[in-house]
Amino acid sequence: MNKGVKKVRKSIAQRKNLRSLNSGKETRKKLTPAFPQEEEKHGYYPIFPDDPQKQQRPVKQQGRLVSSIVLKGVLSVILFFGVAFLYQTDTTFLSKPMTWTSNALTKEFPFARVNQWYQETFGTPMALAPQEKQQTSNEQALALPVNGKVSESFQANGSGIMIAPQDKADIVSLDKGVVIFAGNDRETDKTVIVQHADGSKSTYGYLNSIDVHLYQSVAYNQRLGEFEPNETDKTVFFAIEKDNKYVDPVQVIKVDDVP
Repeated sequence: MNKGVKKVRKSIAQRKNLRSLNSGKETRKKLTPAFPQEEEKHGYYPIFPDDPQKQQRPVKQQGRLVSSIVLKGVLSVILFFGVAFLYQTDTTFLSKPMTWTSNALTKEFPFARVNQWYQETFGTPMALAPQEKQQTSNEQALALPVNGKVSESFQANGSGIMIAPQDKADIVSLDKGVVIFAGNDRETDKTVIVQHADGSKSTYGYLNSIDVHLYQSVAYNQRLGEFEPNETDKTVFFAIEKDNKYVDPVQVIKVDDVP
């Protein structure tokens, strides 16, 4: 009888020891700090399935993006059909909006005129480009954009004149204004077009390099690019356009050498 009691007590003591060991392992696991993962080191934390708010955030952002794209598309369609409706309708009260829309779609925006108005009103040019010292054409008479002989007249060319510099030279602006084109033209290769405050435009073609960019505000006699004559390219194209008509530069600028 005593032996049986001893065995029972012994088995009970062994179970208690096992329970105490297991509980000690669990507490150690709980107290052991978790090392940060690679994502956490760089500030990115994983999204666990028990956090529904974090799972819903990307879905909400995607929904907002899709809704904004849809809204822009709907507005574009409305604008397109609105313009088409104006042109298809002969109603009298729609004649003024039709005229305004036609002018806005066909006429060039007067950047130089607006820039001049802004400068006269506020005293400084608009921040279309880094501000440079502005000069007025009244300080000095207008001159050709580059020194050289006029090798082809306006009557022979039909739209401008051809100037033949003897050496490498800078191409300068006829007057202050805003650059409305700076790049490769189909007819005159590397070309710069400057819009002036009086609505006129001056064109400089067949350049070797361009030093200005689109919508940059340029001063009187400011460098626009560079030209260096070679075996194939010996002349610079220069034209003045006023009221959608080309004007003979010789009639505007005093030119000594005319063929």
